[in-house]
Amino acid sequence: MAGSVFGNHFKIMTFGESHGKGLGVTIDGCPAGLELCEEDIQKYLDRRKPGQSSYTTARNEADAVEILSGVFEGRTTGTPIALLIRNKDQHSKDYSNICDVFRPGHADYGFFAKYGFRDYRGGGRSSGRETVARVAAGAVAMKILASMGVNVHAYAKSIGPVSVSKVDLAEAKNNSLCMPDPEAARLAEEFLQSCMKRKDSVGGVIECVASGMPAGVGDPVFGKLDAMLAQAIMSIGAVKGFEIGDGFLVAESTGSVNNDAFYAAEDGVATVTNHAGGILGGISNGEDIILRAAFKPTPSIGSEQKTVNEKGEECSITIHGRHDPIVVPRAVVVVEAMTAITLVDALLSNMGARLDSIIKFYGREL
Repeated sequence: MAGSVFGNHFKIMTFGESHGKGLGVTIDGCPAGLELCEEDIQKYLDRRKPGQSSYTTARNEADAVEILSGVFEGRTTGTPIALLIRNKDQHSKDYSNICDVFRPGHADYGFFAKYGFRDYRGGGRSSGRETVARVAAGAVAMKILASMGVNVHAYAKSIGPVSVSKVDLAEAKNNSLCMPDPEAARLAEEFLQSCMKRKDSVGGVIECVASGMPAGVGDPVFGKLDAMLAQAIMSIGAVKGFEIGDGFLVAESTGSVNNDAFYAAEDGVATVTNHAGGILGGISNGEDIILRAAFKPTPSIGSEQKTVNEKGEECSITIHGRHDPIVVPRAVVVVEAMTAITLVDALLSNMGARLDSIIKFYGREL
């Protein structure tokens, strides 16, 4: 299957299915000398794993990561890193009643049309469980960024109709919805619970901020940094919308308002505002990179839905099994991971942009 590889210099390839023996990722292009152990990766996987609240699937997976290659005596070797997360609690029988039925809102029909068959056990490769491999790779990217003073953090900006009015990152870690506003979290929980009683699901928006990125990273045409971020974030299964900076609000603005005025700062050039979201012309300008991803409601809902089977016959379906009524809280770390992977890839790609930098790297003087 094509389409499982992402990146150019920091390249990842994920593998595995929701109800197979396990999932994993290989990372090619990680520099040698990075201190790395399984605990560094596990802390990110623990944020994504199921069963942490009443708003996540009851599937009982430890999501324990194993480093199979690419690390020796606690440091990366520069060779491919292979990471494996084994499945322990898959209940494939939960899907036996839909083996020949296309679930509304899922990729079932698209897979069937493309390949002539599909893995109906939780969606196979199109399952949200595939993101566990992305988070594992993202944990490695996060360590690289941290060593360079770059920090990436995300949170739920809105759930259903409820949006945050303030951002307290500590608070986002204290509630099950990952919202940085306690009052918004309370209102969102009430809304979510009402939907769950109706056997329905909810969507939301995740905002991600990358601070400390140097200016000058990204390419000006097809390799724009914001375009690469859009590809990375839109590749997450449930994402249906992407924004950077002011996003769609720029369509209602004017040039005099939307333009970010420059000023001379102590450490270089800075901007008074950040409507651009840290990227101009596809290249970072040194300000915070701010992006948002819109997640659709979980398509697996308990209420009856109309659909069609593989024979083209109309029928109805009621989905059983264990499913998240909302994917947003667990997807926060997935957005962080894909953002980090993209930024590391862009930073490595940027190393060959200037001759003086290459000469300096190899210890020669101009």
